[in-house]
Amino acid sequence: MWEPYKKGFKAFLQLERSLSDNSVDAYLHDIEKLTTFLQNNQHLKAPADIDLNDLQQFIRWIGELGMTPTSQARIISGLRAFYKYCTIEGIVKKDPTILLEAPKLKRALPDVLGYEEIESIISCIDLSKPEGGRNKAILETMYSCGLRVSEVVNLKLSHLYLDVGFIRVIGKGDKERLVPIGSSATKYINIYRNDIRVHVPATKGNEDILFLNRRGSKLTRVMIFLMLKDLVKKAGITKNISPHTFRHSFATHLVEGGADLRAVQEMLGHESIITTEIYTHLNREYLRETLQRFHPAFKG
Repeated sequence: MWEPYKKGFKAFLQLERSLSDNSVDAYLHDIEKLTTFLQNNQHLKAPADIDLNDLQQFIRWIGELGMTPTSQARIISGLRAFYKYCTIEGIVKKDPTILLEAPKLKRALPDVLGYEEIESIISCIDLSKPEGGRNKAILETMYSCGLRVSEVVNLKLSHLYLDVGFIRVIGKGDKERLVPIGSSATKYINIYRNDIRVHVPATKGNEDILFLNRRGSKLTRVMIFLMLKDLVKKAGITKNISPHTFRHSFATHLVEGGADLRAVQEMLGHESIITTEIYTHLNREYLRETLQRFHPAFKG
């Protein structure tokens, strides 16, 4: 009964929204949860017959299953996207998600690494192994450019303009952006490319991928996550660190150094400046010092 709607929604997400396969799968998984709930209640209604009360009961149900407010909010976002598709296609006349309230979220700020901590993590890489040179280039690039882990594993040789200090990055929704790259990252990419990667025959379809595993295939995001976890442990750092921490630290260090928020937004590839503002969790002391230095009323 729901299969045609799911197929149509999938095509809508891929063609109209240009979402990645991972994002499309996540949205479809949300709709799968809704249909599971309806089946469990032995009342598998069509999309047009579902009302606000049904959706509120569904949200209560996933809450009782132990889903966090963050996960619930993400699922509600998926439902809204689905009903937007249904409205556009004329499947429903009324969108039942309009009055559906998401749970209140406490915005937990992720851990940030100091520059010395980043240096400490990178210094734990064993450069006597070929993957060591590769991993150093990866982490230097992630910190230098503030890349998402998906962006670094998909980085292409043909998208490196190191002679002019830029790389081209394919971000969310296949949106491209040019990002400046620092001299340290450039140096270690060149070492990896010229001394290590040349000895790894790329598998079919991966010839243009910059970072390869020993079998010549593209790295997975999990591989980078595990590699980083191991280095963090060796460095004796107890913070909760993931590849995204490097991106978060990149943005935080820029803003603390006085960078313009719009420039940071451009480098991170955020559609909205509101998303970029999450990265500006500057301590109050820093804000007070900035005010005293630059605001006319505080100068004296």
